[in-house]
Amino acid sequence: MSGPGGLRSGIVSDASPTPAVPHPDAGRPVRRRVAMPQLAAGLVVLAALGVTIGLTCAHPDALVTLLPSTNMTDLHVDFDTFWHSAVALTQGADIYKTPAKLLNLNPPLLTVLMTPLAFLGSLPAYRLFALLTLLMIVAAVLAVARELRLSRGWTAVATLALLASSPLHGTLVLGQIYGLLLVGLAAGWIAERRGRPVLAAVLYGVTVALKPSLAPLLLLPLAQRRWPPFRAGIAAAVLASLLGVLVAGPASGLEWLRIALAEPVPDVVDNAALPGLAVRLGLPSVVGSVLGVIVVLGTLAWCATRTRRGAGVEPAGTAPWAVVASGLLLAPIAWHNYLLLLWPGVLVLIALGGRDRRALVAVLLALPVIPVSWATLWPPEAPWSPVGRSLYCVILLGYWAALLLAAVAARPGARPPVAEPGRPAEPGRPAEPGRPAEPERPAEPERRAEPARTSNAVDHPQRL
Repeated sequence: MSGPGGLRSGIVSDASPTPAVPHPDAGRPVRRRVAMPQLAAGLVVLAALGVTIGLTCAHPDALVTLLPSTNMTDLHVDFDTFWHSAVALTQGADIYKTPAKLLNLNPPLLTVLMTPLAFLGSLPAYRLFALLTLLMIVAAVLAVARELRLSRGWTAVATLALLASSPLHGTLVLGQIYGLLLVGLAAGWIAERRGRPVLAAVLYGVTVALKPSLAPLLLLPLAQRRWPPFRAGIAAAVLASLLGVLVAGPASGLEWLRIALAEPVPDVVDNAALPGLAVRLGLPSVVGSVLGVIVVLGTLAWCATRTRRGAGVEPAGTAPWAVVASGLLLAPIAWHNYLLLLWPGVLVLIALGGRDRRALVAVLLALPVIPVSWATLWPPEAPWSPVGRSLYCVILLGYWAALLLAAVAARPGARPPVAEPGRPAEPGRPAEPGRPAEPERPAEPERRAEPARTSNAVDHPQRL
């Protein structure tokens, strides 16, 4: 029998809420469980630090202790090669036929840039160049960190890891040019981030003219269908290369091409490129080259696919650094010291946030600290030596994978939009090529006036 309102007789309707029963664990502090990725990252970091300490104790003559040496021929050998080529240029001689111990594998433009140092002695010139290289590398990293608005803590961690890294020590001791390359890449990335893609492409193009193994970077705008930056990057690379050839002499360009094409792939521990890995495993170097082509084309195809589907790839995110890493994997020679060029990409990973991603960042910062004396653990006659001697290639592959998987449309550490003249900085404007359109904001419902509060408390927005 039902009563009024459709309720059974004898049942009284009660609109009051049922009191909540407290959970037995209420009031206890919440314990965060350590996820498996974070645990694995912690173990890798501890292992890397343990190996570093052990090798440093076993081999106290670390790279950084060799910086004061006056031995230009055997220790500061890369800079000695560049210096002799610069001296030859000032004397009107062949820049690729010098008394240097090593053959100069770089295009003529680098020799043109190094010419001012030819008026100093080789040792004073090396010491000046090493100091400038250190300043350029640290300044580039700090500039990227500032652009990303990283916290002081993360900036300090990344900078200290950089200063302790084996690639930096090797770069300074050998007198390599990675400071110049890093400045060019970082400046281009910052220009892209500040809405100047053509300037970014020009800076990338000049950097590629100095080190052609970075050439895949110029194809990223092509994959994203951004035609003005693509044309500007190619034009800058060609014009800068022609400038070097004109200054050094037309024959220098042909001689450099002959040397670059004839140079074999070295079977050394610190060659992190895939052709070098193939040689260490007893395979023809062409096998590694084919794998490198697959990596480069796959990286660009992934960016192109996301662009075509409207998801987009942020050109001021990790995408450029992933493409740089793919180019290094393809190159016949990619020394472990090239890892310095990917350091800004790690800073972008930090800015993207996330516990798992920052655990990965800890691994990426810890592995380069392992010194080059790692090679002493793997004598050539040992059966497992090819595996152990491939550590640097594995590290470069890890950097490439981490940077590629993070290359999404989101812009890390984005600044608030700034209104341009005649163009409001509001969502809903048409998307730029390679970036998804921002959705329109739904209209907010009309708010009713609320009664005045009698409390003296002041409401503050909660800070995350």
